[in-house]
Amino acid sequence: MKIAMVGSGYVGLVSGACFADFGHDVVCIDKDPSKIERLNAGVMPIYEPGLAELVASNVKGGRLSFTTDLAEGIAGAQAIFIAVGTPSRRGDGHADLSFVYAVAQEVGEHLTTPAVIVTKSTVPVGTGDEVERIVAETGTKVRFAVASNPEFLREGAAIGDFKRPDRIVVGVEDEWAKGIMNEVYRPLFLNKAPILFTSRRSSEMIKYAANAFLAVKITFINEMADLCEKVGGNVQDVSRGIGMDNRIGSKFLHAGPGYGGSCFPKDTLALLKTAEDYDSPTRIVEAVVKVNDSRKRAMGRKVIEALGGAGEARGKHVALLGLTFKPNTDDMRDAPSIAIAQALGDAGITVSAYDPEGMEAAAPLMPEVAMKTSAYAAIEGADAVVLVTEWDAFRALDMERVKKLVKTPVLVDLRNVYQPDEMRAKGFAYTSVGRP
Repeated sequence: MKIAMVGSGYVGLVSGACFADFGHDVVCIDKDPSKIERLNAGVMPIYEPGLAELVASNVKGGRLSFTTDLAEGIAGAQAIFIAVGTPSRRGDGHADLSFVYAVAQEVGEHLTTPAVIVTKSTVPVGTGDEVERIVAETGTKVRFAVASNPEFLREGAAIGDFKRPDRIVVGVEDEWAKGIMNEVYRPLFLNKAPILFTSRRSSEMIKYAANAFLAVKITFINEMADLCEKVGGNVQDVSRGIGMDNRIGSKFLHAGPGYGGSCFPKDTLALLKTAEDYDSPTRIVEAVVKVNDSRKRAMGRKVIEALGGAGEARGKHVALLGLTFKPNTDDMRDAPSIAIAQALGDAGITVSAYDPEGMEAAAPLMPEVAMKTSAYAAIEGADAVVLVTEWDAFRALDMERVKKLVKTPVLVDLRNVYQPDEMRAKGFAYTSVGRP
């Protein structure tokens, strides 16, 4: 089957490469000539473990190609995926659907063979209806249908998530589109991946509901961590204790500095805006957004307190280890490190930092932060070390070396990577999240 993937960003590139690896003939389309030029040269626009190798093998096998020409790219495709960005719209927080609608218009104008047009982008409820209207109004005489197929890819583990999914959700309104989508995902049936066919609107809703629920879990355990600090409990024990209940589950119950990334912040906000439009308040999600936003800045205050308070902290030097919102990605969107660095800078603290993959993206977002070539280079001369992102490279630091490099042995562990007793035995003033 020929598949066209319009948009060669994170979702489009990973999905296109994985579909090609299943044996489909995939063309990835993007309007950015420099991106297509780099992809044709084997240079990835994002960091994702295993992606460069996957792309290279499928390009070599003749199953994956890249172009800026949409008309050429969609010619003969039975499934045309829309995988362009839907960022929060400036001013009101609604999802910006202008890119999605522009693609729908162009696809309608150049459609020459029957195809299912599939929204892979995260879009609010009702977007598929509008895409269908836009394509129809181009006057195309070619048979088409519009389907919804949300992605559930975790950055840093996207290839595995695509090939071994918990579920595949497809929203369709007719049997012909259902048959095409069954054929698209037939290779995954060998892995017994469950495929859920729903209405188009239900499919669109599932994506937002899933992300909002995971954001709720993260925010809940972060609030429990704050309470544990007050009452003398250990949030890691609490997480294990409640996570062993299979009605709750253990995932997304790790206390930390708050969620960030490309999905949760914009999707929870877009869900709130949709709820407002339909006069159906989502109070829990509203609270989650507010709590998460304030938590990131609060982590900066936590570091300041570890330095002795605002008066003592001014003029000191803090080293941040990890800048991306999670490990194994270079994504800096809504990363907690941004708010933490701002809070420290506002308190008159000098900040240095190191991240294995994210410094190029981070530099323009935090120009006041000195980017260093290694964790130990960032630590040298610091009054406190703050572990912000739990990259593997930071899980077994040489603490004797760290102690020699810093001015004062203060470690603030926002990911609870190290054990309090061990760190104190090594002579560190150690602060973590939700542990006594």
